Amino acid sequence: MKYIAHIREVDKQIQTVEEHLLEVKDLAESYGEKLGIKHLTGLAGMLHDLGKYTNEFRGYILEAVNNPDSPLKRGSVDHSTAGGKLLYKLFHEKDIVQNKALVAEVVGNAIISHHSYLQDFLDPNLESKYLYRVRDKKAKELDEFEMTKQQFFEHVISETDFHHYVDQAAIELESFLVRESSYNNEKKLMFLTKFIFSALIDADRTNTRTFEENKVNDADINYEELFAMYYERLTTKLNSFQANTSINQLRAEMSEQCDKFAENPSGIYTLSIPTGGGKTLASLRYALKHAKLYRKKHIIYVVPYTTIIEQNAKEVRKVLMDDANILEHHSNVIEDFDDDDENQDGVMSTHQKLKLAKDNWDSPVILTTMVQFLNAFYAKGNRNTRRLHNLSESVIIFDEVQKVPISCVSLFNDALNFLKTYGHSSIILCTATQPALDFVEHKLDISLEAEMIDNLDHVIESFKRVEIIDKATDESFSNEKLADFIEIKMEEVESILIVLNTKSVVKDLYKRLKEKESHIPIYHLSTSMCATHRNTILDEVRQHLTDGNRVICVSTQLIEAGVDISFDCVIRSLAGLDSIAQAAGRCNRHGEKGLRNVYVIDHEEENLTRLKEIKVGKQIAKKILTDIQINKENHGGHILSRQAMERYFKAYYTEFESELDYFIPKLEKKMIELLTETKQNYSYHRAFCSKEKKPLPLFLANSYKTAADNFQVINNLSTSVIVPYDEGKEIITELNGQGTIEELTQLLRRAQQFTINLYEFELEQLAKNDGIVRYLDGKVLALKDGAYSDEFGLNIANDTPFDTSIF
Repeated sequence: MKYIAHIREVDKQIQTVEEHLLEVKDLAESYGEKLGIKHLTGLAGMLHDLGKYTNEFRGYILEAVNNPDSPLKRGSVDHSTAGGKLLYKLFHEKDIVQNKALVAEVVGNAIISHHSYLQDFLDPNLESKYLYRVRDKKAKELDEFEMTKQQFFEHVISETDFHHYVDQAAIELESFLVRESSYNNEKKLMFLTKFIFSALIDADRTNTRTFEENKVNDADINYEELFAMYYERLTTKLNSFQANTSINQLRAEMSEQCDKFAENPSGIYTLSIPTGGGKTLASLRYALKHAKLYRKKHIIYVVPYTTIIEQNAKEVRKVLMDDANILEHHSNVIEDFDDDDENQDGVMSTHQKLKLAKDNWDSPVILTTMVQFLNAFYAKGNRNTRRLHNLSESVIIFDEVQKVPISCVSLFNDALNFLKTYGHSSIILCTATQPALDFVEHKLDISLEAEMIDNLDHVIESFKRVEIIDKATDESFSNEKLADFIEIKMEEVESILIVLNTKSVVKDLYKRLKEKESHIPIYHLSTSMCATHRNTILDEVRQHLTDGNRVICVSTQLIEAGVDISFDCVIRSLAGLDSIAQAAGRCNRHGEKGLRNVYVIDHEEENLTRLKEIKVGKQIAKKILTDIQINKENHGGHILSRQAMERYFKAYYTEFESELDYFIPKLEKKMIELLTETKQNYSYHRAFCSKEKKPLPLFLANSYKTAADNFQVINNLSTSVIVPYDEGKEIITELNGQGTIEELTQLLRRAQQFTINLYEFELEQLAKNDGIVRYLDGKVLALKDGAYSDEFGLNIANDTPFDTSIF
């Protein structure tokens, strides 16, 4: 009798359990080789669906396929526990050898969790969900376990070979633990577990997708050849640039330095090119050459805002001329609910198609956000973790790294240290304003002689194109006063950019200026608009600037980083020095007009109550401005100096010192403790011992699921919603779930450019106003036409007038 893993929807072909287990094992091994742990990942692959070797699962899947309209009992067949139970029974019940027992815990946790998220070895209620699954009640419910084990050793691997395979896995685990690093064993094992989990999730979903689509695995890419071709294209492009100004000459020199630096071994380095210094192409030059020399598989740009992805991707595409191998990952279009989908496995449904859609960061060039990067390591939902293993053997460029959220600094540093030490990745911290990331307790393991650019003070001085005019120290501005000030300045210049801290004041100022300056084109930008909408506005603004027309643009801080645009004058509402420096980078960008003015104002109408980081940054910046006003020699004489930036970041991180380790108030614990505390010192374990009068019979006691459940990069969790702007309308109409997995993958990738992120209160308000609709079993959200405006983007009231101009 054939035991069934999957039945293909289109032709009802069967994939047997042994076929699936062995194919997933092979794929997982290939992922694990990157860290030298192929037997650990392969073990997870060959055991993950062991529980499908049962008559119960066979009956379940045949019933589901033959009677698709018959609702199946939720969780009716548990097939993920058996693999974890087998490891526990063989290596954790008697004659315990520590490394093999650790293999059982680490790999077993990945196996039992592959339809949900890694389980807690010990949770806040002092219970072990891991032991519940592999030893206690849940494990005892596996009536066919002995038969399952017999089938596995007969059809997948002999018992002798299996024990030899586990021996190899235990050797790999020992080698992993003895590798030098500042981590304790618990931290090493946490990252190891997450990597194995990532490799398993991706291997399982990739194999299931290729079976369902009746395809062989995607052809292997020759990365060395591809990156060599890209490098030639970039070199040709750079050679075409005219070094006809001192700024362009300096850009060329810094680009050359990046090229030379790429010959150094992989490490964590800083690239402190001033704003407007061409850091996107300079860092790409480093990345391509280093990837070529050191056989890396991915070049990954990680940026703080989706707007920078748009700009960087445009610049990278123009040079590399290869859309197929460049992935923009703005956000998760699909809601990754924290539910266990085990009862749906093996049966093709809309839910399964969404789960299997290719979303694993396997492209050679990837552009994504800091939120998505941190989610891959720490957030709940296996869609996030699936991508983690592809961060190894990569060149990772963190653009505007000073924007790492305060609460995530320690977690960020730990993730980078793991990728450097174990993942063989080279990491570039790329910004005009390097933060003091080695100033915190969980330090970044930054390389000696880390800076890629020589003689930074000279470079900063040579790049000076603006004068910062301090109007914040002695007076404050309302929007009414600011509108009058802009009117006066527009008599002196052709173009002005105004950057304010909150969307509400941006919108209000825009409306005032529209009334006041009716003869000048005025534009509004905010994150309430989708990427394509913002790009359309920016293209129009650029055209006005190129043609020498008068133009005004009012924006939130989204325009500050990575947007290649140049105004005659910039007005920036007081914020952190890094933000002021970024805003200044949008003024006189190429030094074409001598020195131009950037005005720093104190805006009295901005409500920063919920924007603590901006509020603190503003207070520290104001103090530095005051110091310079008192004595021109203070802080290097101006607020964009290296001394001022150093002073700013040390004061900034000192202010937030108690928040750098991601504190979870309701648990009164730092997240890092849940993930990495030693068993002896872990308060939950001490409480367990006190209660049970014996220690937890495991080597690990950490709480992976509890940590993930309480993790959000940004405090107010947001949800991606597709908007009916331009091609977004067409995408929304296609969201019926009838397409193939491949078609759905392409549709969701297209949708990235037409999404905005909404907070919970905004979603609730939209639902009240009938402005939102759910597609694909509720997993994908979209706005109705009336809830999106061509002027402002999101319209919560859902009362945007219907456009009759198309008729």
